[in-house]
Formats: sequence, structure tokens, C-alpha cells
Amino acid sequence: MLFKRRHNRLDLRVDQRRILPSGRPPLRDQRLGLTAGGSLSLRSKNYLTKKQKSPSGDYLLQPIGMDWLRSSTKLDNVLSRPDNRVSQALRKAQSQGRSLKSFVFAVNLQVPGKDQHSAVFYFATEDPIPSGSLLYRFINGDDAFRNQRFKIVNRIVKGPWIVKKAVGNYSACILGKALTCNYHRGHNYLEIDVDIASSKIASAVLHLALGYVTSVTVDMGFLVEGQAEDELPERLIGAVRVCQMEMSSAFSRRSGGAWALSR
Repeated sequence: MLFKRRHNRLDLRVDQRRILPSGRPPLRDQRLGLTAGGSLSLRSKNYLTKKQKSPSGDYLLQPIGMDWLRSSTKLDNVLSRPDNRVSQALRKAQSQGRSLKSFVFAVNLQVPGKDQHSAVFYFATEDPIPSGSLLYRFINGDDAFRNQRFKIVNRIVKGPWIVKKAVGNYSACILGKALTCNYHRGHNYLEIDVDIASSKIASAVLHLALGYVTSVTVDMGFLVEGQAEDELPERLIGAVRVCQMEMSSAFSRRSGGAWALSR
């Protein structure tokens, strides 16, 4: 298998070393971790009648890593890039007859500023997405359907009061309604590029939060919103915890096309 489990959870330290191209160190600066399953609340089976939510359960896909990137231009469809480390690892495995059914789901949060940053979260499975499931319909549906359903839930685990006041301790948002989302469907992946610059309010809140980013820990989960009884309870596609990230830890493209740690 391309993506290993350890004690029923992904060992990201192992996976990062395995999927990074030669000569590039593991992304320890990003301090990416897995959230506890019960830390995020989702719509329960009886949400439509009783408006009840319940703790999130197992993820539909497994978190496999994160990229924190900086560029002079906005980075779109990163999984299509020949230098993308996840795509490289998948191509290598498949050339050896492994991971032939793997599917990657990526969320690229595009952060505006003097330099463009991208926080790219990767989730994967080696099992086929069940035909007819809500996730299958989302992956293979049109953008109108995706925009009505793609949801983020987040919880501020640790951070100053001003960030909690601006963002809220816990929030949920249909990203396709609030921001411009561009969907890139490859034969073995779906990438969602979320353009935060498309909303002045979102940009302002984000830049406030970035001023305190080294003291903030946040849980983020991504899912397809359940809007009918047979689509409930909701299930997380995947979730991550980002801990006290440093802006300077981003990898940037230097002359000649190579990625290097920003300093």
C-alpha cells in the first residue's frame, strides 16, 4: 500500500518521508496532526426533525499530509503539477503495479497577500468510492451541486481571544456559497481550490488570524453536507489539526523551478 496505517491511524511521520521527492525534508514545520473523532459536531441521523448534531465518527478518507506553499502567483490545480509530491508518489507506486485504485482528495486553501500562499490538505483511499454514495455523487457531479454541498467545520482548540471572537470557537460554512471554489477532476483525484480573496470579509478575518498564527491550534474538517434523510448522518471526508504554524515554513519556488524552504 502507498499509505500506511499504524495502530489504526496514519503515521504521518512515516508517510511524509515516503512520499517526499528525494532531497526534500519532511514537512515537520507544518505540525500537521489528526483530530480526535469527537471534536467536531455534524448533522445526526435525525437532524431534519430534531436539529440534533452528534460527534463526528470515522473519516471516509485518510489524511496523508499537507503542503504549505508560497509563490508569486496563485497556485491552481497543484495535483496536476509534475513536481507535486503526492502525485509523484502515486505515479511511482502505480508504475510498480501498486495502488492502482488509489484516489486522492485535496483541498487547496489559497491565501491572498503580497505573496500567494496555499495550504493544501491531502486525503486518500485505496478502496473504490462506493457508487451512488454522497461522496461519489459529489466527486462526479457538476460544480453547481458541489457549490451547494462542500462544507468546512472548524474549531479553535487554542488561540487568543481576539481570534476566537473573530472566527468563533466552532463554525460551519458551505464554502461554495461563501467563496469561489474551482474544482479540478483528474482520473484519480479531485482538487478543490478555495479562493479566499473572493470574499473581502473572509480575507480580513483570515489576515487577522494570521497575525496570531504561531499561537493558534485549529481543527478543520471537510465534508459533503447532508440535506436529505438518506444522506444522514453526515460523515467527514477527512479532518486535520494545524498547530501553531509559521508563515516562514512555506516552501517557495526559486529560479530554475525548484521548491525550497522560505527564509
